[in-house]
Amino acid sequence: MATYTLPELPYDYAALEPVINPQIIELHHDKHHAAYVKGANDTLEQLEEARDKEAWGAINGLQKNLAFHLSGHILHSIYWHNMTGDGGGEPLAADGVGDLADAITESFGSFAGFKSQLTKAAATTQGSGWGVLAYEPVSGKLIVEQVYDHQGNVGQGSTPILVFDAWEHAFYLQYKNQKVDFIEAMWAVVNWQDVAKRYAAAKERADVLLLAP
Repeated sequence: MATYTLPELPYDYAALEPVINPQIIELHHDKHHAAYVKGANDTLEQLEEARDKEAWGAINGLQKNLAFHLSGHILHSIYWHNMTGDGGGEPLAADGVGDLADAITESFGSFAGFKSQLTKAAATTQGSGWGVLAYEPVSGKLIVEQVYDHQGNVGQGSTPILVFDAWEHAFYLQYKNQKVDFIEAMWAVVNWQDVAKRYAAAKERADVLLLAP
């Protein structure tokens, strides 16, 4: 049995229009995300075979492939739930997400400052990557990370709670080469309820890390 499986979308293909058209959602989920799931499972099988045969000639490539495909699977699994057709705006206490709103202000000075930083981080990724809002457990604050591919340039132990996919397959059919236009449009579909739940969960498990005194 496969270790990883492709999760179902929490909405239909047309749910995020006009920000993201149905064709992109279908291809992105059914083809690209599915490929990362398959890649992670295939790599685990190849590593099992390497252990059985004590054949370690390809170990560096296999470990890199596992990190790439597994991180792609995890980030996409978050990505789908980070969006909703009824989203957008900014997190507000009146909507039950006051703790997240306060954390953003404490960590970035203001929502506007946070929005600008995450937008620029996502829009200026060199090649393929993500813009990520993550909970950093050592400081107990939120940070923005600029993730190359799916796994590079990440602070160890940080937990992603809001992710913007800046790979071309996420937007090219609709936005052509205008990555920044896609990232700007993404703010209209952010599911702050989901982000707030992820923030609360990340805080609760922050003490599992073995931190140096």
